[in-house]
Amino acid sequence: MAEAAGARLADPDVEARLGRLDELLEGIESAPGPTTRSATEAVALLTEVYGEALARVLDHADERLAERLAEDELLAHLMVLHDIHPEPAERRAARAVERLRPAVQERGGDVEWAGVEGQVARVRLTTGGCGSGCGGGGSEVTDAVRAAVLSVAPELTAVEPVTETAPAFVPLTTLTHRGAP
Repeated sequence: MAEAAGARLADPDVEARLGRLDELLEGIESAPGPTTRSATEAVALLTEVYGEALARVLDHADERLAERLAEDELLAHLMVLHDIHPEPAERRAARAVERLRPAVQERGGDVEWAGVEGQVARVRLTTGGCGSGCGGGGSEVTDAVRAAVLSVAPELTAVEPVTETAPAFVPLTTLTHRGAP
């Protein structure tokens, strides 16, 4: 399982290790007793210390290096986990929506960032003319947008579509002709 000295893990290898870590932690948490509490506390303390180390790296980084570190998906997730990401949640969420936009457009729809209200992300989402008949359609796209936004900005509590109400149609004749009193 050990890698050669200096070798870096490819993203799929990191994902596999994170999946295995989740399995191991679930197993530990499901076992009763003092050993479980000690193991859980050890993991929490280690995570806290590594978070502090990452924060200190960011303290020493100039603006450009901090941006480059934040562009790395794994480092960005760790920065979010430890609440030290240099970018605000709204900017991270907007970028996630923009990254998804070409894929949504390929399906005949569109997605646009509309901002944040309180802790809720707002997006304009159209599914084109396909409704739910395009391999999952609207709900699949909505779920993908929600997952993408909340994974980069878990500080936000929800992702909701912007519902734009069209102004009521008032015929011109009712505005220009007045009836007799």
